[in-house]
Amino acid sequence: MNEKHSGGCRCGAIRFVADDEPEHVSYCHCADCRKASGAPVSAFVGFATQSVTFSGEKPATFVNFTVTRSFCPVCGSPISYFDRRIPARVYFVLGAMDSPENYRPTLHAYVAEKLPYVHMPDGLPTCEASSVPRPVADKV
Repeated sequence: MNEKHSGGCRCGAIRFVADDEPEHVSYCHCADCRKASGAPVSAFVGFATQSVTFSGEKPATFVNFTVTRSFCPVCGSPISYFDRRIPARVYFVLGAMDSPENYRPTLHAYVAEKLPYVHMPDGLPTCEASSVPRPVADKV
């Protein structure tokens, strides 16, 4: 496995490795991600689900509609986002990656929900809603 695509929680109880290149890196401005992260904007890196291996503690999960968010049951750190409508991908919060500087976001998603005081003049493309096609309604 390619160790450059590794990460884990704050306390080290959960580790993960992806052996394929990332398929998607983006910022998300949706209210659900704000609530889940406690931050005004989130960033995610997506990998093919079959390329990811977890070790250590089993992540705790919270399910909301079609989305399952995982976090460490020991330290509470957010780990990943999985949407059953797109089962071929899992998205890790960028801060859980060992080398987050290697994953530069390429766009902003859900900018219709962006907080009015968040200004990121990076010139990246924007999506009013989801940046990833889903077979049913986008809203989570």
